[in-house]
Amino acid sequence: MIVRRLELGPFLSNCYIVGSQTTKQGIIIDPGADAKVILDNVNQLGLTIPLIVATHAHIDHVGALQSVKQATKAEFAIHEAETHSKVLEKLAQVFGRVMGASLESLPEPDRLLRGGDSIDLGDLHFLVLHTPGHSPGGICLLGHGAVFCGDTLFNYSIGRTDFPGCSSSQLMNSIHTKLMILPDETKVFPGHGPETTIGFERKWNPFLRD
Repeated sequence: MIVRRLELGPFLSNCYIVGSQTTKQGIIIDPGADAKVILDNVNQLGLTIPLIVATHAHIDHVGALQSVKQATKAEFAIHEAETHSKVLEKLAQVFGRVMGASLESLPEPDRLLRGGDSIDLGDLHFLVLHTPGHSPGGICLLGHGAVFCGDTLFNYSIGRTDFPGCSSSQLMNSIHTKLMILPDETKVFPGHGPETTIGFERKWNPFLRD
């Protein structure tokens, strides 16, 4: 499996280009900013992109979605709970005022996801984990010994829960029931910051230790 991490935009958000070595098909996860950089990297990797997945709809994870979707003609998938909340629109306005960022109109999803769904693209296979807390429809994608977890879990940290629509109790439940049950060696690709593992976070993350 090909995994390329791009740290993009004023929020230093991670966008992941995930591809198959065999079929050269791939998925873009969280195109948060800098559409040209994302597309240039897709071309460098020699991938075609049939699908874009957003782990949640905060502006720092979908800011370049419209442009990337138009360029790749890919389908767009997101959890169904992210599509019926005015909270997300309010957050986009707040971020815009604070950071000088603006959110393009999000395209209508081609696929609405639920926990337990599978995303299958050639020999790439991912299980959708619904992990609300940082956002009502936050998801993680689990497969191939890795989990792409958006803003649910970070290296030494967890997602913030001080935005409208967040819930600290939901977030902790999501982490403990969906992520901490995974094998220690599972690679964690978070929405911000460096790669880590489930085992490392289980042992050293201060938010998860008794």
